[in-house]
Amino acid sequence: MRKHIILFAILINYVPAINLNACTTFIISGRYTPDGKPVLYKHRDTGNPDNALAIFNDGKYTYVGLLNSDNNWNNELWGGYNSAGFAIMNSVAYNKNIGDTTKFGDQEGRIMKMALQNCATIDEFEKLLADLPKPLGVDTNFGVIDAFGGAAYFETGHYSFSRIDANDPVAAPYGYLIRTNHSFTGPIDKGHGYIRYSTANEALYMAAAMNRYNPQYLISNISRNLNHSLTGTNLRNELPDDSQTAKFVNFEDFIPRNSSASAICIVGTKAGEDPSGTVMWTLTGFPLSTVAVPVWLTEGKNLPYVVSMKADLHSPLCDAALLLKDKCFPVKRGSGLKYLNLSVLLNRKNTGIMQLLEPVENEIFLRANEMITSASGKKPRDREILSFYKWLDEYIPASYKSLFGIEIK
Repeated sequence: MRKHIILFAILINYVPAINLNACTTFIISGRYTPDGKPVLYKHRDTGNPDNALAIFNDGKYTYVGLLNSDNNWNNELWGGYNSAGFAIMNSVAYNKNIGDTTKFGDQEGRIMKMALQNCATIDEFEKLLADLPKPLGVDTNFGVIDAFGGAAYFETGHYSFSRIDANDPVAAPYGYLIRTNHSFTGPIDKGHGYIRYSTANEALYMAAAMNRYNPQYLISNISRNLNHSLTGTNLRNELPDDSQTAKFVNFEDFIPRNSSASAICIVGTKAGEDPSGTVMWTLTGFPLSTVAVPVWLTEGKNLPYVVSMKADLHSPLCDAALLLKDKCFPVKRGSGLKYLNLSVLLNRKNTGIMQLLEPVENEIFLRANEMITSASGKKPRDREILSFYKWLDEYIPASYKSLFGIEIK
């Protein structure tokens, strides 16, 4: 632990610029899911639209993480899991440090990397937070799950944190906890993300009622959710006739938004199972123009090429998704980026980006779920995973080429 504290002290001089992030996150206790496995979900909003995946072996545990495609990629991560079955993500809170004049900040990504390097359990993560020197340089909600049935949020400020347990029926009567951009232990009505919280709560309440806590349903109803809980708007209800005539709609305070850059849905393991069975479904790139890709930690530390960081630090699939995102937000001047051209995304002729990608993603889920089911709760064999990755690296580029004329290289 002393080594970790020294490293953290070295990092104290690094203070990057603050971006207004708008992530929507939740965790689900394995006591409430059909298969008994906990779920950790992050829909990520950030000022850096270029995201990728990488596997690291620079700590006690091997881990896979979601990162920004920039020169700081090796220093901070924005979600992931390790070989012990411990997973972590965060959402900025904006109401844990109100009135605090501490200048040190934006250390969330570095603490998450440190946790993935060293923690196997939620209790170990709590000890890490307690032992690190203060101020921590964060104003955030850390969400964590482990391979022992743990699922909790840590609402964390510079000098203190509060643990909220998803296994507590009082705190989480339906087995899930949601955090957007405020902490419940911070001042009421401060922070951000109250409308998105309500939208996510409506979606997860229905998921609980129908016992549909599976990744495909969650991705469709969170990262592809086009409901606005305050106005009652559902963009799917009044679709334009085709993709040729632009129809612009205001696109603020939906869960997906112009700043959405990626999403992860980590399905852990039951207590007592091999933690290597943990799988991370990833939307690399703008969630409305990319497809979900599952990844496991393999002996060879392999990932599908399409979601991996290349030499230029970019993910090929993310680059393709951003080209399609550009069609969704063609107005660049003034407040143009707040307005979505709905007709290129969804329309009555079913020629919208999301409509064309839906069968592609369905095929990915079908093949992955067959492999997961046949493994009977364990991680699929590495040779099966590598064969599946090879298929993904052929199928996804071919699909984007045939549907949109986009070359994924």
